[in-house]
Parts: sequence; structure tokens; C-alpha cells
Amino acid sequence: MNCDRIARWYRWLEYASFGRALERRRLEYLAATADARRVLILGEGDGRFLAAFFRLSKYSVVDAVETSREMIRLALARAGMARRRVTFHHADARLFALGEGQYDLIVTHFFLDCFSTEESRCLISRISAAAAPRARWLISEFHQPYKGFARYWTASLIRVCYLFFRLTTGLETSQLPEYREALRANGFRRAHHQTERGGLLISELWEREWRGL
Repeated sequence: MNCDRIARWYRWLEYASFGRALERRRLEYLAATADARRVLILGEGDGRFLAAFFRLSKYSVVDAVETSREMIRLALARAGMARRRVTFHHADARLFALGEGQYDLIVTHFFLDCFSTEESRCLISRISAAAAPRARWLISEFHQPYKGFARYWTASLIRVCYLFFRLTTGLETSQLPEYREALRANGFRRAHHQTERGGLLISELWEREWRGL
């Protein structure tokens, strides 16, 4: 998936489709993670979350992995003077070499839904190996409720979104992955979550369970 073709227009496409809802999901637990020191962001996009994070966090150092050069350019421009504290890696997260046990915050906003369930499981395992013992993981995603009328209209809207990104970015997957069991299997527990738009959008804050001696 490469968003170069739509990078300049992505913010306005997002606002036209969902208003500020996606931004609210990205920022839902921002204040709870601003004390992080080493941060890994996967699929940062155009830098709106990064800019908000740097306004609250004065000492963090960020590694950001992004496949779109145009998104990287936009994100660096938004970071302003704080760009000295972020290193962008133009790479596929599935192939990018991560260190071990160094990040106390992982951020994946509308990122895991770009992969199949099996791909997301492999990614989560690799990312977890790079997470510190007490790491937190901030996630925002599209979400399909399991019950009620909302299950039907959200399913239709999600299909439309996947079709749009397949046509404009070459996205290969076409359905939301099941990623939560992989997080639990790698020692994370969900501490908080919040949904919006009838359950279509979800923010989650996961914490790694301490397994000391």
C-alpha cells in the first residue's frame, strides 16, 4: 500500500467522509502516553498525530515507519522544530528491522487494518519483540460491531473504504483483521477502549503485562 497519489488530499478526503472522527480516535489516549521516551509509530501518515504528540511530549524520540514518501514529507513539515526528534524510515513495516525491547510506546493508527489476519499476527509478534517490558500500545482502527443493526451498515461502509484504497493505493486486503488475540498472546492487555460512530471506529490503549521474577 502506497498513499503517494492521495497524500496531499488525504486530510480533506478524511474530513469529507468522517469529519473529525478519525482525528478524535487518534488522540483519544494521547495524554496518557505523552510521558513515553522511545516511540515507534507505524504508518504515521501525514503527521497530524505526530504534531499533536510533540506538543505534549517534550523529551520523546520517535522512529516512524511509512511507505509513502509524500506522507513523510508532509509529516516532517507538520513536525516543525520537533522534527529533530523523529527519524522517518521509508520502508515496509513487514520487512523493516526493529531492535529488541527498546520502545516504551507503540502507535498504530488505522494501520493494522491494512493487513490480513495472518500478516497482522506476524507483525504484532515482531513489533512486540521491540517493545519494552512495560510498553503501551496505542491503536485506532475501523471496527465492525458484532450485534445489532450497526453490524450491517458498518459492514457496507467498510467494504466501500477497502475498495477505495484498493483502487488508489493498491491495498491488497479486503476485510478487517482479527488482531486482539495476537496482542494478548504477546503479553498485552487492553486497559481502555472507546468507540464512535455506532461502533465503526475504535480507540484502544493496551499495556504490556509485567512478568518480573
